[in-house]
Amino acid sequence: MITIALSKGRIYDETAPLLKSAGIVARDDPERSRKLILRTNRADVRLLIVRATDVPTYVQYGAADLGVAGKDVLDENGGQGLYQPLDLGIARCRMVVAVPAGFDYRRAVRQGARLRVATKYVQTAREHFAAKGVHVDLIKLYGSMELAPLTGLADAIVDLVDTGNTLRANRLKAVEEIAPVSARLIVNQAALKVKRAAIQPLLEAFARAAR
Repeated sequence: MITIALSKGRIYDETAPLLKSAGIVARDDPERSRKLILRTNRADVRLLIVRATDVPTYVQYGAADLGVAGKDVLDENGGQGLYQPLDLGIARCRMVVAVPAGFDYRRAVRQGARLRVATKYVQTAREHFAAKGVHVDLIKLYGSMELAPLTGLADAIVDLVDTGNTLRANRLKAVEEIAPVSARLIVNQAALKVKRAAIQPLLEAFARAAR
């Protein structure tokens, strides 16, 4: 049995065509079904539906053989012990620093101000600002990052941006791009050794579909 860990939403939606090209089609719709383990048209392949941040953990500890996770999740939570053979080029977005429209970010950085930054990507933000020599106090939030500068909780946020519409709607602007982000195929290294005959064709099919 090959187990593939996925998260609901954009990653699942954009992974589904890649799975189909590899001959794998889910028997259940994760948006309609309450099942967390989905059958597929192949008796030897099943899908696990887990939180995006949990995908690397399921793969790392062998509860899943493969998974699809955003680079943001891998960078933040660590991809140690995981084989990352392929950037699938899906779920593309950017990790950015954003501030209120009237905030002079470059001047604050130039003058050595200590910034308060709200984010759920604490490790990523810490490494980014440390590399720039910028002093920050990091405030961990789990959602609605845009609210933090609007209420005075923070001077800036570090978050993922796709179209930028949410930033504009809340009078924020991206002032710095930390990194481009896309989803990666990740593989449990032990599973790759033990189940290579079953996993290798899937890796090759994903690679062809992602071109």
